[in-house]
Amino acid sequence: MTAKLKPWIFTAHCPSRLGTVDVVTRFMAETRNYVLEMQSFDDHELDRFCIRVEFRPEDDNFSEEAFNGAFAERAAGFDMEWQLRTPEHKPRVAILVSKYDHCLNDLLYRFRTGQLNIEIPVIISNHPDLEPLAQWHGIPYHHLPITPDTKAEQEAQVWELIQQYDTELVVLARYMQVLSPDLCRKLDGWAINIHHSLLPGFKGAKPYHQAWAKGVKLVGATAHYVNNDLDEGPIITQGIQPVDHAQYPEDLVEKGQDIERVTLSRAIRYHIEKRVFVLGQRTVVFSD
Repeated sequence: MTAKLKPWIFTAHCPSRLGTVDVVTRFMAETRNYVLEMQSFDDHELDRFCIRVEFRPEDDNFSEEAFNGAFAERAAGFDMEWQLRTPEHKPRVAILVSKYDHCLNDLLYRFRTGQLNIEIPVIISNHPDLEPLAQWHGIPYHHLPITPDTKAEQEAQVWELIQQYDTELVVLARYMQVLSPDLCRKLDGWAINIHHSLLPGFKGAKPYHQAWAKGVKLVGATAHYVNNDLDEGPIITQGIQPVDHAQYPEDLVEKGQDIERVTLSRAIRYHIEKRVFVLGQRTVVFSD
């Protein structure tokens, strides 16, 4: 059985105008690019159009430079901004983590098996506990302890490492620190966080124990982009699972961690596959 070839991915957004779909599809046909999948959405509240196309070039002389140069002429009349992602591209992802290992373990497994088409050049933590896990995978691990007095210095080191390793995405895989407004601004739009979602909401220590004491019937998780609104950035994915009286606090924690793993990995995949468009505080997500 032959391996499935990875497609080129074209994404674009622009003001809502007549002919937006046509300008893309007509260009694809005229330049001999076979459309494998196409999704589009027009947000009439914000007057914004979004489109995502997976395609396979049928011209042996296809080049990214030629594509962008030719499409620029077509896009100019629509004020369209676009990106073209090559099949070979593997985004470099920096992972921030504290002591909980369930999300990190899951991401490393999906990275190792190729389920997530990424590179992980660095893992950063405010605790030393998970360094053996990183070492086993041959990934540099930087332990940067933090206190209220050293927060600014520690975040400066985090930012320096993110730049040093040339990362394109930062993932907070249960990094149990509130980022400063300055670091949030720097990471706006390219950092993903995961946290529990309990109905009703519970804050502070042991949220699952609080939820059990109130008899909750749903546990879940939310993956979102980081911004200066604590745990309220644009949402990418959410997961949910019913529970009942037979589950004790430890059972809720286990179920919650399972949902966190799946929800976070899906959010990362949607991001790297260019399925997410951020429109203000909302997102358009073209699921597969």
